[in-house]
Amino acid sequence: QVQLVESGGGLVQPGGSLRLSCAASGGIFSIYVMGWYRQAPGKQRELVATITSGSRTNYGDSVKGRITISRDNAKNTVYLQMNSLKPEDTAVYYCNAIIGGNYAGNYWGQGIQVTVSS
Repeated sequence: QVQLVESGGGLVQPGGSLRLSCAASGGIFSIYVMGWYRQAPGKQRELVATITSGSRTNYGDSVKGRITISRDNAKNTVYLQMNSLKPEDTAVYYCNAIIGGNYAGNYWGQGIQVTVSS
């Protein structure tokens, strides 16, 4: 059974930094794409960033230049380094993985809260 476990969220002041991690487990042999999405209260879920198994990245327009996604394929883990955080970055951040093989499918983590406030 595939599980995505997120960590690293919390409260940070404007201009601060946070690093989110998401580890996938469950006998996974191939993860095509890993990424992060976020959803603020009253808003639709939006793309933050994705990264392929070949390290090709894609970023949402609202975070370009401030956020970096990276991935450790050996550990089935994706990271999101967030710098220069703004109050509008406050949201629940969800890890996502598109997996192939025996457990093929599109999987989501439970979500982790990030709050940017003074």
